[in-house]
Amino acid sequence: MKRDELKESVDLIREVFYYTRRFKNDTFVIQIENSIIESDNFHGLIRDLAMLKESGINIVIVPGAHDHIDKILKQYNVKTSLVNGIRISTPETIPFIKMAAFDVANSVMTSLSRSKIPAVIGNWVSARGKGVIDGIDYQETGVVDKISKEPLDKVISDGLVPIFPCIGWNSLGKPYNISSRDLATAISITLKSSKLFFIGEHDKLGGNNQLNLKDAKSYRGYGESLVERAVDACEQGVKRVHLIDGRIEGVILKEIFSNSGVGTMIHSNAYEKIRPMEIEDITEVLQIMKPYIDEGILIKRTESEFKDLLSDYVVYEIDKKIHACGALHIKSDGIAEIAALATDTTSHAMGSGKAIVDYLINKGLQNSVQSFFVLTTRTSDWFESIGFTKGTVNDLPQWKREKYNEKRNSRIYIKKV
Repeated sequence: MKRDELKESVDLIREVFYYTRRFKNDTFVIQIENSIIESDNFHGLIRDLAMLKESGINIVIVPGAHDHIDKILKQYNVKTSLVNGIRISTPETIPFIKMAAFDVANSVMTSLSRSKIPAVIGNWVSARGKGVIDGIDYQETGVVDKISKEPLDKVISDGLVPIFPCIGWNSLGKPYNISSRDLATAISITLKSSKLFFIGEHDKLGGNNQLNLKDAKSYRGYGESLVERAVDACEQGVKRVHLIDGRIEGVILKEIFSNSGVGTMIHSNAYEKIRPMEIEDITEVLQIMKPYIDEGILIKRTESEFKDLLSDYVVYEIDKKIHACGALHIKSDGIAEIAALATDTTSHAMGSGKAIVDYLINKGLQNSVQSFFVLTTRTSDWFESIGFTKGTVNDLPQWKREKYNEKRNSRIYIKKV
């Protein structure tokens, strides 16, 4: 194995162990569209969910049944209709809808049993009728009224995987057909799960890996039900909602055990965070900088040098793990140097370098800095792309000009604010 490939494999293993420890005993609620359940990728997905369960993550599964309901109704020649994508569930259709919903739930439970994961199908859902909206009577189509938390917590603590068919009952035992997406959202809010997954045929939203609540609400497709549900869940205590494409092999593992992910994550907490560097961070920062030092892109720094200038440094943190660093050296002449900028390979696509530069410039402005400069040997194009212009040694302040290394011959870039 080549050296670069070996490093990539080691980094991946570290990433997996890190996130496995981080999410142990957390609860993930997972809604799976019917089209994925009936696809060739389904058994692989279940094996991956079984791995998560075995690693100590609590799993709750909500299978969609839309396509299977259509199939069952057609098989028995029972008519149905949709209004704005919502099925009108008549008294004649509801027995067949129940049959289809439990068929799909049983398929999921059977597949889990093959992976030696115990599961149970339950009726932990209280529902009520959707009623009449804009003159449309939705009949036996319902909405979630309440999730019975205590018995559900007991099932989870006993090590079982709860499976929710898309059926709820009112206080008199009357069944209603409810949306599996609405159901998964309600369960996630009730359990305050750390993650809610919608697994279907979902492409990234506008190519975005992640959206905070503000961006999600202004997203051009906010009216799409999944985005609205994701925002609703996050606003009521769910930390993160992931929209992922179940047609991709190993998609849930790639989404969980990778910082960049393969789907779109909508989040309410401070997922990205830049903060001052602490002494405990130095070892990890040196690890991030090492490849750049080895290639001659950055100059070597010792642990004692970091300690001497600790207040100059900041780190970019994702899930309490450092992924980038940078420093701002400020002198009394209103000119500051941006230095020691380094990002790990998983952070390039997420804009961590640009985020740190913006943060350092803002920090400088708060300290009356009017001009910033950087010295670089390999990243001239990147600095130009974020608004720096090429300068000369004569543009450097006296305190830096005296230390300029002629042999290194670094290019100089300036940004005046």
